[in-house]
Amino acid sequence: MSAVIRGRVWKYEDNINTDIISPGQFMSLSIEKQAEHAMEAIDPEFSKKVRPGDIIVAGNNFGSGSSRETAPLVLKHLEVGAIVCNFFARIFYRNAINIGLPVVEIGDTSTIEEGDEIEIYLLEGKVKNLTRGNEFTSTKLPEHLIDMVSAGGLEAYLAKRMGMLS
Repeated sequence: MSAVIRGRVWKYEDNINTDIISPGQFMSLSIEKQAEHAMEAIDPEFSKKVRPGDIIVAGNNFGSGSSRETAPLVLKHLEVGAIVCNFFARIFYRNAINIGLPVVEIGDTSTIEEGDEIEIYLLEGKVKNLTRGNEFTSTKLPEHLIDMVSAGGLEAYLAKRMGMLS
């Protein structure tokens, strides 16, 4: 994974909780099957429309609710390139990084629209809206977290690091 992510925006509002992202009634299914139901409470065709590298942009409190790891896992399975929002629920934020899904916060996502194309510069801490010409300051992921996301998540990162140590 590059430290620059470019993709098409899927736009959502505030308070997208883990039940919306990964509905609880499908928890007994495989991640592949659960992913077919991702976001369906607010966007019934999301899993059919989203393409590899697309970026979810939302308002405040994305990933609130339970700590279920399937929420970021279904989005990663659908090959969402990253998630940008005003503010993440902290447990979702950490779960996303742990599985290798890039997440960044900007102060205000209101001027980013569905269908816009954006670029996220993880090391620099900025997001550019290529469609509208706007630029935003974002959280700047530390290099070790970018390495973790690039490796595919915490387990792959630790396996790589342990291999280096032996």
